[in-house]
Amino acid sequence: MSKEHQEGYAGKHPESAHLEEKVASALRKAVENGRITCAAAHGVAKDLGRSPADIGMALDLMEVRLLRCQLGLFGYTPEKRIVTKPKQWDAQLEKDIREALSDARLPCADAWAIARRRKVPRLTVANVCEALDIKIRPCQLGAF
Repeated sequence: MSKEHQEGYAGKHPESAHLEEKVASALRKAVENGRITCAAAHGVAKDLGRSPADIGMALDLMEVRLLRCQLGLFGYTPEKRIVTKPKQWDAQLEKDIREALSDARLPCADAWAIARRRKVPRLTVANVCEALDIKIRPCQLGAF
């Protein structure tokens, strides 16, 4: 659901992709004004025992926009993003981030795992990535 796909999110998926009614029903309860927060989407995934990628595809097929990325990367107003560059950070956190890189990027799921392991907010991991010029991708929900 990147910026260039603000309309027509379903177009990111093959024509054979289908929307399961059980998933759609659960998502409709969490969607407000055609939007859903990252946290709510992950909550639906957990409640249904589905992967975030499955929920992200369903949201795309429903043309629902994601808000308030839990890493602070998109979906905030008026700033759009809330990630910032800290002046200093824990060296071990940086080491953990660098060790988890895949093709010079940090997957969202790994950012969450590092935050959980280091007992820091997810936004802290994203902030350090911002300072190190490390892109976080792919998104677990498929937004980027």
